[in-house]
Amino acid sequence: MTMQKQKKAQLTFDIVFAGVGGQGVLSIASIIARAALIEGLYFRQSEVHGMSQRGGVVHAHMRLSNLDIASDIIPHGGADMILSMEPLESLRYMKLLKPDGIIISGSEPVLNIPDYPDMHTVIRCIKKNSRACVIDTLQAAESAGNRKVNNMVLLGAALCALPIKKNTVERSIREVFAQKHHEMLIVNLRAFELGIALHGAA
Repeated sequence: MTMQKQKKAQLTFDIVFAGVGGQGVLSIASIIARAALIEGLYFRQSEVHGMSQRGGVVHAHMRLSNLDIASDIIPHGGADMILSMEPLESLRYMKLLKPDGIIISGSEPVLNIPDYPDMHTVIRCIKKNSRACVIDTLQAAESAGNRKVNNMVLLGAALCALPIKKNTVERSIREVFAQKHHEMLIVNLRAFELGIALHGAA
């Protein structure tokens, strides 16, 4: 008797990346995409929306899965994670998040609009999500050795929810920075580790 093979269940993880141009949001996305490919996952990423130059709003969708993915756009209420370097940008895309989705956000505002809301109000609104984690990425990046690596701190904070192993993300970081000065690689890895620790303590 032959047994019919069971159809493989599709597992997906959808991320909305958000922030402001110059914060390294898209660098995080490229590291996650590379790590996903190393682990044999499929991924689709939408076109970047907004102005990627310094000060302009940036956001993109990324969908990870163990099977091929038909669309690169995350529907309203479909995102597993909002990963944002900038707190107000976290709120901008809340409608895309699942009820049990997670928000990982930097706490440092980019005051690129004249009527930027009160920061305490912004943080309070983010934390209405029971799984929200707001990280002081700049302080951690300075501890790592360079405030410009605050995006790696955010990546570390997001790791606990990503469907990708830590050592795979580390390998991806090493590959991305392979042509850079060795000290810059070390600082980025240090920032990544600090982000992991910060999320655990949040």
